[in-house]
Amino acid sequence: MRRRLTSVDVLLLVTVLIWSFHFVVIKYGLTHGFSPLVYATLRFGFGSLIFAGITYGLEHSLRVRRGDVWLLCGAIALSLYLNQMSFAKAVQLTTASTVALLFGTLPIFVALMGWALGVERPHARHWAATALSFAGVALVASGAQGGLSGDLGGILIGIVAPITWAFYTVVAAPLMSRYSPYRVSAVVGLAAIVPLTVTAIPQFAGEDWSEVTTLAWAALAYSMIFSFVITNVLWFKAIREVGTNRASVYANLQPFLGAIFAVLVLSETMSWVQVAGGVVIGAGILIARSRTAPVEVLD
Repeated sequence: MRRRLTSVDVLLLVTVLIWSFHFVVIKYGLTHGFSPLVYATLRFGFGSLIFAGITYGLEHSLRVRRGDVWLLCGAIALSLYLNQMSFAKAVQLTTASTVALLFGTLPIFVALMGWALGVERPHARHWAATALSFAGVALVASGAQGGLSGDLGGILIGIVAPITWAFYTVVAAPLMSRYSPYRVSAVVGLAAIVPLTVTAIPQFAGEDWSEVTTLAWAALAYSMIFSFVITNVLWFKAIREVGTNRASVYANLQPFLGAIFAVLVLSETMSWVQVAGGVVIGAGILIARSRTAPVEVLD
């Protein structure tokens, strides 16, 4: 038993490390030839097709009840579509470390979404945690490169990514009592491909493919195969072994590891104000941790 738990712990740590490094990878791809929507569409589109194929191979079906189609292919797919667009655009407009730290608000938004939709009733510590985490976001924003005004657009767009992922997490959770997480993720991913592709058409038409470097293509491959397909498979496997509560402990490491990778690999700088903001966000997560709904899947 002890040996089995250790292997799952390693699996979870590897998964979160891959996700955390993705902040660096996508930033590199967007600064070496790719337009943000082109990158997001190629990564998400082909990744979703591959993941749907894996799910079909495991379950021999992608069917869902007719009454669930509108929710999976409508509201949830729309939130995932907005998530992919906002994440890629935010990384382009601001630094990878800033976007990584903003993702530290994800558990707080999950709790707020759960309260707004009547899924759970937050206690007083949730509201304290929410206020503290948003204070941390304010510190991250004020300490961004170029000051608040310089990165304001990227920060505002960046905060949309955890908000939309929180919506996806909370709304999709009840459906996982009827379907596996694999099937939910596969169906929603396939549905989100269509609006994402349509939105990206102008950037595809204007893309200068000669400007895309070999390493940028490698970055896209990493984003699609490792950060999307492989980690989702590993994540769901781990959840089935140890449950979402234990797995979510590792997920909370993602924003801070992502910021560290950005500093080490991209030579980005983080002011002491941003570091303090990251610590404050982390404190908010710790306060709300015991009652916050877990996150099923991350970028």
